[in-house]
Amino acid sequence: MIPLIGAALAPGLALLCYFYLRDNLEPEPISMVVRSFIFGILLAFPVMVLQYIFQNEWGIDSVWFNTVISPAVVEEFFKWLVVFHTAYKHVEFNEPYDGIVYAVAVSLGFATLENFLYLVINGKQVAMWRALLPVSSHALFGIYMGYFMGRAKFANADENPLWLLFVSLMLPMCYHAIYNFIFLSVNYWLFLVVPYMAILWWFGMKKVELAHDISSKNIYNRPQ
Repeated sequence: MIPLIGAALAPGLALLCYFYLRDNLEPEPISMVVRSFIFGILLAFPVMVLQYIFQNEWGIDSVWFNTVISPAVVEEFFKWLVVFHTAYKHVEFNEPYDGIVYAVAVSLGFATLENFLYLVINGKQVAMWRALLPVSSHALFGIYMGYFMGRAKFANADENPLWLLFVSLMLPMCYHAIYNFIFLSVNYWLFLVVPYMAILWWFGMKKVELAHDISSKNIYNRPQ
């Protein structure tokens, strides 16, 4: 069981450490980041219950709905809700890059429990595949969510914070739905999902750099 727990935890914690350590300007309190990660773990339970209700209680037996729409909409909506209520309004969320840290932490907490349950059922021989695709995809969707949340909180006079918050919710939903759609609808999904993820990661890391640059300017422009 210990090797299984380690295999489930390792990819999520490694990715979380990477994004946390990139914040070399004003690192977030570790307690806040850990709290967000734990909230993500706890979030998995109501999400699973809701998905069970959709499929078994409400009788929604559409494969397309249960594998594409339901996971993307339900998971990303609840992750967004947790980040908004536990981090976005918190005083420690004081620079745009913080949105990425907290959204990635919640997303990876969720992905870690999901990964553990999957490995319990299927064995740790699939751990590498889980780390490369499902776990990393949750981190990726968290980047886009957090980037636009950070933009919303520190919006300029010519930017609409409500619109940016809307984008921070809808963009991860859309990217997640496309990701699931590839697995469901394409026979040779590997040849499509790899370039899809590579493109999203390339643009995602550009968002990370941009958020970091904006945070740098905000810190240096603060009154001393």
